[in-house]
Amino acid sequence: MPLLRDLAAQDQPLSPYLAQHADNPVDWYAWGDDAFAAAREQDRPVLLSVGYSACHWCHVMAHESFEDPDVAALMNRLFVNVKVDREERPDVDAIYMQAVQALTGSGGWPMTVFLAPDGTPFFGGTYFPKVDRHGLVGFPRLAERIDEAWRTQRPQLLEQGGKLRELIAASSRFGGGDTEPGPEILTAALETVGRQFDRRFGGFGRAPKFPPSTTIDFLLRAQMRDPDPATLEMATITLDAMAAGGMCDQVGGGFHRYSVDDHWLVPHFEKMLYDQALLLGAYTHGWLVTREDRYRRVAAELVEYVLRDLRHPDGGFYAAEDADSEGVEGKFYLWSLDEIAALCGDDARDVIRYFGVTRGGNFEDPHTGYRGNIMHVVDPGEERPAGVARSLPVLREARAQRPRPGLDDKVLLGWNALFVRALAEAGGAFDRPDWVDVARDSARFLLTELRRDDGRFLHSWQSGTAQLLAYADDYAALLEALLTLAEVDTVAWLDDARTVADGLLTLFADDEHGGFFTTGVDAEPLIVRPKDVQDGASPAANSLACHGLLRLAALTGETRYEAPARRWLGVLAPVLGEHPTAFAYLLAALERALAAPLEVALVGDGPDLAALRREVLGRLLPAAVTLSGPPDADDERSPLLAGRSTVDGHATAYVCERFACRVPVTSPDALRDELDAAVQSSRPGGRSGGLG
Repeated sequence: MPLLRDLAAQDQPLSPYLAQHADNPVDWYAWGDDAFAAAREQDRPVLLSVGYSACHWCHVMAHESFEDPDVAALMNRLFVNVKVDREERPDVDAIYMQAVQALTGSGGWPMTVFLAPDGTPFFGGTYFPKVDRHGLVGFPRLAERIDEAWRTQRPQLLEQGGKLRELIAASSRFGGGDTEPGPEILTAALETVGRQFDRRFGGFGRAPKFPPSTTIDFLLRAQMRDPDPATLEMATITLDAMAAGGMCDQVGGGFHRYSVDDHWLVPHFEKMLYDQALLLGAYTHGWLVTREDRYRRVAAELVEYVLRDLRHPDGGFYAAEDADSEGVEGKFYLWSLDEIAALCGDDARDVIRYFGVTRGGNFEDPHTGYRGNIMHVVDPGEERPAGVARSLPVLREARAQRPRPGLDDKVLLGWNALFVRALAEAGGAFDRPDWVDVARDSARFLLTELRRDDGRFLHSWQSGTAQLLAYADDYAALLEALLTLAEVDTVAWLDDARTVADGLLTLFADDEHGGFFTTGVDAEPLIVRPKDVQDGASPAANSLACHGLLRLAALTGETRYEAPARRWLGVLAPVLGEHPTAFAYLLAALERALAAPLEVALVGDGPDLAALRREVLGRLLPAAVTLSGPPDADDERSPLLAGRSTVDGHATAYVCERFACRVPVTSPDALRDELDAAVQSSRPGGRSGGLG
């Protein structure tokens, strides 16, 4: 494959991250056979650099080293240099991130890994400064050390590389257990989360703090089954702290990627689509459990941000916005006291007090010295003053005139599917049919534009072109989105959900050890075939797959979908209770597997049916599934709807367990009572729970 600069000159499509580096003096190859052939021919190591367009420290290393002609000349002389967008190639990123974590005990981006010409890693790290600083070796000096070791100590490097390769391969072979998980795992997980909880600032563990969306969902589901003030407090303290801090964009809505401190004030300013998706789900569920209007407002402002700034005009949603603008981290989001005073007029005093604005500011970019205020709510318990509410549109409009951070305009299948699911669920919960409309249209875009003629889904779409084979998390997230649309919109979405699930099983299933590989059977072979096991910033492919397949089985009655999910839960049962924040989304699948199934069928039409739907969609029902349709339908998609009739011509609700239903009801009040009783009887380990 030609160098990135050659591809750019030929107008070949490059992701925004690769395009950022096409003009570097470094001779960057894209990932592919050409790079490794060149390494073999020249007998040089491969220098693999992995990052993404919105990554602040990726920009720092690029400015310091990759844009420096002297450093670039050194790299070109010593190595074959390969640049990878981790969002396009999560398979490559995952393999070599394991190597870096094994070598250093931590990981992150930019990731710098040195490989033998066969792809075996032998040394790596993350950010390296240009000169020795803060205990980190300078990048040029590191490059010379690696070259010397390659020439004089190659057997030792290759031996270390072989051990790393085997370690990575062993992790992809993880599986084969047959433990029978029980409800005690959920109890142990809840206790472990409690020990990790930061009671002062919310969240779990110390800084840097990433938004623990799936852990919050785990707590809220536990609260719905077994109400406990301590459980609810862990969720609400964390939701309130994140919403009040600088990690939340107080002016424009949505959330930055993570907080560098314990109290959620100073973020890394990237905005990622997957974070918006997961946090929308967390705040929606927070509102469903507590009915606190502040959670509704956070959710609504988040949706407004995504639809305004991340929605592609042709359909789908952009991947991310950068941390930097005008060469300064966070500059787009920072305010001076004088700006606030000039823009807000008589309301300025309220804005300054409420958002903690000071003359000197509370943030300084360490690279440029630029200072400003990160807006944050000083007293999270205070209602938003009217003057602040009046001023926010003014501030938003003023900020819109500033140079914006860079936009990563890729449309990624999995991240889009996560947001479609969250938007559809929020649309049902908050009775926002306009949000459901957007979710529906976006799902159609994904099904049309990111799928080949033979039905194989693709990972990334940009400028009208889709490319790269979709990964397991793409399929699994899309399955979840389609199932949510089947519940919130129309049962017809089950047809597409089945197609996606069948593709997931055919392309990615690990028949020997259980679970699902990251890459399909038709993908490019790498040094190992990776398997995404632990939940991180977004749910792991295996967690998404397990949850989606169990939902599909519950909706269709087809047990072939649930068998692989139950097997994977058995494989991971020994570690789930001990490491709940690493498997929070998989715990949702375990809860679904252990609980007696709660199935709700709604039949009828008109306002009466809408009232019943609001009752179901307006509450958090752990491990439940819901479908609605016309009465007496001959619909083969789901036995839940087949042959259901209305009572006396009124829209009717059937609350069922394994398609055996209670006495049908026709009023929202009666349905509420039925659901309350059903939730209590479907506790994991209760009357009908278990994996058998």
